[in-house]
Amino acid sequence: MKKIIIALLMVLSVNLAFAQQEDRFRVGMDFGFSVPKAGGGGGLVYLEPKYNISEKMNIGLRFGGVAMARDVVYNTGNETVKGEFSANGSFALTFDYYFNQEGSNFAPFVGAGVGRAIFSNLAIEDPIGDGDEIGELSAKSATFGMIRAGFEANKFRFSLDYNFMPVSDIVDLNNNVIGETENSYFGISLGFFVGGGRWRNSSF
Repeated sequence: MKKIIIALLMVLSVNLAFAQQEDRFRVGMDFGFSVPKAGGGGGLVYLEPKYNISEKMNIGLRFGGVAMARDVVYNTGNETVKGEFSANGSFALTFDYYFNQEGSNFAPFVGAGVGRAIFSNLAIEDPIGDGDEIGELSAKSATFGMIRAGFEANKFRFSLDYNFMPVSDIVDLNNNVIGETENSYFGISLGFFVGGGRWRNSSF
């Protein structure tokens, strides 16, 4: 009987030694801040279902929503004005690689992704200050790339990401380019995930 118990404990300890369980799904939710390359700020939220292709790697699909105000370069006189808050949506295929060590619930990671962003209208007021709206974004969507790094501990996750997006032209009612704005942004987020195993390596 004692040998059976010892054998069961050994099997259990081997199973728990895996960082995340291969061939399992997990879903993460992150909340945080967005810092546009052009200047300004805002908030973000990410929802990301993933599939563990190994104990150290997973692939996923990140759905993101970002709301931020950012600076706009107005061509006349090279003036810079502030655009109103706009909400942009995106989806991206992602890949993460983890550097966890057996016996630790702390798992640093690096990752990357590629996807499509959808831009909402960015209302821009006349820099003269009369309150009139002078233009809008010329492009409504674009392909983008993303890199990130951070760590997970148990079921919690901290991440820093940078999203490489093209510059958008600002056009007036006659479709003339009158300025531009950067869409790239830096994200800082904190979140959690469910499913897929946890970063907790135990031994007996």
